[in-house]
Amino acid sequence: MRSIIGEIKKTEFEGILLIVANPVDVLTHVALKESGYPENRVFGSGTVLDTARFKYELSRHLNVDARNVHGVIIGEHGDSELPVWSITNVAGIPINDFCAIRGHKNHEEGMRKIYESVRDSAYHIIQRKGATYYGVATAIARICEVIVKDEHTMLPVSVELHGEYGLDGLCLSVPSIVGQNGVEQVLELTLNYEEKQQLLNSGKTLKAIIETL
Repeated sequence: MRSIIGEIKKTEFEGILLIVANPVDVLTHVALKESGYPENRVFGSGTVLDTARFKYELSRHLNVDARNVHGVIIGEHGDSELPVWSITNVAGIPINDFCAIRGHKNHEEGMRKIYESVRDSAYHIIQRKGATYYGVATAIARICEVIVKDEHTMLPVSVELHGEYGLDGLCLSVPSIVGQNGVEQVLELTLNYEEKQQLLNSGKTLKAIIETL
């Protein structure tokens, strides 16, 4: 990454650095520090694909259109990522209430299975196909579309944090408004206590890696 960024800096590049390679959060942090570019122009693909999978799995579980499902995966793009269940809803109806409406009573078990399916999906795909080309390509195409069309869309991309969620000096995936200039604004969700602790632990894991670089 340092070599690549060094070559880019030799040019008069004024565009956006969208980091896709894994570990995306660590590499986004490195790209930002090495380039010296404004933070709005350097960000990672983050948990955009994870969030799409999350909505899809919920839609299958509840037999409802995925476009009606609203939720997000935040944190590390990896094993310590977490779904923000406290704000997850279907057409404005809180997820537990909608589950009850659809006849699903064992919420905690269902939530655990869906989260594990999303978290481990890449491993399963790699095991069967050797790599995860198509899912991530779709996610990247969507991010690029948002930038090119200046959509001002909320995407859970990997961005440098400066105190948001109690974290600093690292890149993590959190909801952000993205448009033609890159990341316009980092959004700070109201998390419940358990979610906030999980996110802090996710950040601690990544910070330990960054400090070894």
